[in-house]
Amino acid sequence: MASVCINDKLTDEDLRWILSKLESDKDKETYGLVCKRWLYLQSTERKRLAARAGPHMLRKMADRFSELIDLDLSQSVSRSFYPGVTDSDLSVIAERLKGLRLLNLQNCKGITDNGIMSIGRGLSFLQSLDVSYCRKLTDKGLSAVAEGCQDLRRLHLTGCRFVTDSMLRSLSKNCPKIEELVLQGCTSITDSGLTDLVTGCKKIRFLDINKCSNVGDSGISSVAKVCSSSLKTLKLLDCCKVGDDSILSLARFCQNLETLIIGGCRDISDKSVKSLASACKDSLKNLRMDWCLNISDFSLSCILSECGSLEALDIGCCEEVTDGAFQCLATMYIESRLKILKVSNCPKITVTGIGLLLEKCDSLQYLDVRSCPFVTKFRCEEAGLQFPEFCRVNFDGSLNEPDILV
Repeated sequence: MASVCINDKLTDEDLRWILSKLESDKDKETYGLVCKRWLYLQSTERKRLAARAGPHMLRKMADRFSELIDLDLSQSVSRSFYPGVTDSDLSVIAERLKGLRLLNLQNCKGITDNGIMSIGRGLSFLQSLDVSYCRKLTDKGLSAVAEGCQDLRRLHLTGCRFVTDSMLRSLSKNCPKIEELVLQGCTSITDSGLTDLVTGCKKIRFLDINKCSNVGDSGISSVAKVCSSSLKTLKLLDCCKVGDDSILSLARFCQNLETLIIGGCRDISDKSVKSLASACKDSLKNLRMDWCLNISDFSLSCILSECGSLEALDIGCCEEVTDGAFQCLATMYIESRLKILKVSNCPKITVTGIGLLLEKCDSLQYLDVRSCPFVTKFRCEEAGLQFPEFCRVNFDGSLNEPDILV
């Protein structure tokens, strides 16, 4: 009886169906070792790839992985390579991988406006672009991306210090689907730019303007009013011009807000935080307000007692906070959902306050009490405090911190 070759019996669709049933990456790689035909089918079905390659290799990759939708060429800060991704590499990507939806170029410091403009011309289906710390990029290149990639949903520009309001106006005009925008450290961004941005981009759910020192209340108020139903995360770390008016606008319009970072916004006071606690009591999960020096027990009690979904809270360096802030927990009928609490450098908090906290916070997983002179490991043991089984207590800075409030 003559032998039968499996490749004579199975169609390409049959083989693709087999590949689709393999769950582990190891099994999928083994699939490609059967023969050249199976390797080819495996390659054309691959959707995601992380690589480091020059133009010659990129052309070969494009021929082999013709259906890629997700390409990661990002570099590690600690393990960068020379010369890294260049403008000519981006030209190859724009010409050969026109179906890309996600492109990560984080820390590719060699690319310039010329390279990123080719991305704008060639990748019209692009939905996500990360060019964080690509420090040579300016409005010219990024505006070309906005004009050519009008399906863009996610854009990360951390550390792109040459970005100005002009680029935000281009996004507003061309990219109405933007949902996630990171502008951390883009210090030339102003209130005017944010106001222009939300004229066209009304669906923003995640906005990071940490360390944008020229943004103030009018810009944040514009975002809050226009993106009231969509905004879930707002990061304003060290935005020194942001004050109570911003928080009051968020309380008025953004009652679905889940994460708010206002650390270092020193003009924020109890008045606005109380309004925020009341307005976002069902949604707020993560709140960072370290170095908000006008915060007292009053507003913290409002947050702890009203925000039943709160999971992470940072009030480090709020020097007026005392044990009294935790007394409200005793009257709560349900257990707190709080998992992360940071009270470092709060000199008026003692083991009494921590004891009140522990009575209602069985879910606590991380507690930061560094530089709290009355909350030491010895004093906690002396007071007989019982921490939840899996709770890590950072007394001296020896523990890694969770990054949920970064």
